[in-house]
Amino acid sequence: MPPPRRQRRQGELMSTDRHLRARYRRILRFAARYIAQEWWFEVVLPRVGLARLSWRGRAKRAGGIARHFHALALDLGGLMIKVGQFMSSRLDVLPTEITSELEGLQDEVPPADFAEVRTLAETDLGVPLERAFSFFDPSPIAAASLGQVHRARLSPADAELMGFADVVVKIQRPGIDAIVAVDLAALRKVAGWLNRVAAISRRVDLPALVKEFAAVSMEEIDYLHEGANAERFAENFSDNPGVRAPTVVWERSTRRVLALSDVAAIKINDRESLIAAGIDPAAVAVGLSSAMFDQLFVHGFFHADPHPGNIFVTPHSPAAGGPATGWALTFVDFGMMGEVPDTLKSGLQRLVIAVAARDSQGLVSSIRAMGMLLPSAESAPLERALGELFDRFGGLGFAELQNVDPHEFRDFAKKFGDTMRTMPFQLPEDLLLIIRAVSVTSGVCTSLNPAFNIWTAIEPYAARLGSNAGGAAARAVFDQVVATAGVIARLPGQLDELSTLVQRGRLSMEIPGIERRLRALEKLVLKGVSALLFAALLFGGIFLKESEPVFGWVLIFGSALPLLHAVFAGMGGRGRDF
Repeated sequence: MPPPRRQRRQGELMSTDRHLRARYRRILRFAARYIAQEWWFEVVLPRVGLARLSWRGRAKRAGGIARHFHALALDLGGLMIKVGQFMSSRLDVLPTEITSELEGLQDEVPPADFAEVRTLAETDLGVPLERAFSFFDPSPIAAASLGQVHRARLSPADAELMGFADVVVKIQRPGIDAIVAVDLAALRKVAGWLNRVAAISRRVDLPALVKEFAAVSMEEIDYLHEGANAERFAENFSDNPGVRAPTVVWERSTRRVLALSDVAAIKINDRESLIAAGIDPAAVAVGLSSAMFDQLFVHGFFHADPHPGNIFVTPHSPAAGGPATGWALTFVDFGMMGEVPDTLKSGLQRLVIAVAARDSQGLVSSIRAMGMLLPSAESAPLERALGELFDRFGGLGFAELQNVDPHEFRDFAKKFGDTMRTMPFQLPEDLLLIIRAVSVTSGVCTSLNPAFNIWTAIEPYAARLGSNAGGAAARAVFDQVVATAGVIARLPGQLDELSTLVQRGRLSMEIPGIERRLRALEKLVLKGVSALLFAALLFGGIFLKESEPVFGWVLIFGSALPLLHAVFAGMGGRGRDF
């Protein structure tokens, strides 16, 4: 007969296993219920002539699904809260009734029992907490679905080695590995169900989305990976004293335990404390937006969750009795980071320049170049929607936006959202994280300075990108000239082909004087193309004259040739062909 301790352990394992199976079934039941509901309303009712009834209740049903999932996520915790947060950013595939309901889902849950937390930490560290730290606070300062954070103090020997004593220790929730595995298994099953629906599989690759989400989630529960992220972030800003990150105490860190220097200071959204410390909140807003743009477009490695709880404003050493002489932004929590591949970085740079110029056509072109929009997609509706966005709201700051009629906002958001959902594109995980990071950053900046305008903030950065891309711009103009020249070279042959077809009787057209009219059309087209080529060369040369003077003047002088052709072609007599 097994000893009582072993019996208790077996009982705990059986209880945990039952709990995990029940969790898996509950997630699948929730999904099955609402999949069946949508099948009834979206497939069955339209087939029996009740499509209008289905359409009328669509928004209400979407909101109801989101509310019930919100409640389920809060009850289950674990990865379900992360799923809700992930879904709230999927403006490209989900209606606003769902995304708006889930965007307030907070990663706040009651702390785990400290006895279990202590056992996990001591197992991973290999020593009792009293030996690992000279002080360890059993009450967490923050608790989330995947882990919780405690304050502690290093032993004198470790403190001397590191150069600081106060630390924060992040510890995983006991059993979270198994919960994450079960949640991912359930999500894969649900994605498989939905992927069999043609209307869904054409719009979004759900198994691929779950795969991306799983990769991000597994990295987030690997604290060694988070520690490496913190060091990489700090290295990227090593030449910028205005941006900092905590120091990792590797001797007291494992895959499930992470010790970092305690960098707690003024929360970035605490305006009163900033002002009391002699720090201008508006300057902090500018510093934050600049730091985020540097992460995105220079380093290609960015903090994907820059909410106010993850950013502190750290005053530099103040003068005696006076205000702070300076400050730095200190980022924490590097579990969710994003990478910007070189191809995406180049596309984003073009996108930034287009946004700064309020160029809706250029913006759509950059989106297409990044592979988010299928080549066959009709871009005109999106260009119109973006043009309306720029025209109406592009130059307005947050304070001015508050004076806009809320009904106008709602109407525009619905129209823009409907346009987005009709376009055949899907945002990759990297770009979703970028959108989320920029959105959260913009919100924090406007809380610091109501007049903050993300459009204006991006303009100087776009100008810098544009100047850095001077050579690329010259090449683009040259390529365009070559392409236009190719069109000109091919055009007479194509027109001659058309004339030959007519002569051979393979193109039957009973129009008197067709040959003469085709010749006249050829001249007209050639003159038009020459005029366009003249304008392209002239304006391209003017544009490049400052950054590429030699190439710019070559284009300007070269524009004389097509100008002469456009002016004098056909003047030698009505019967002559130029």
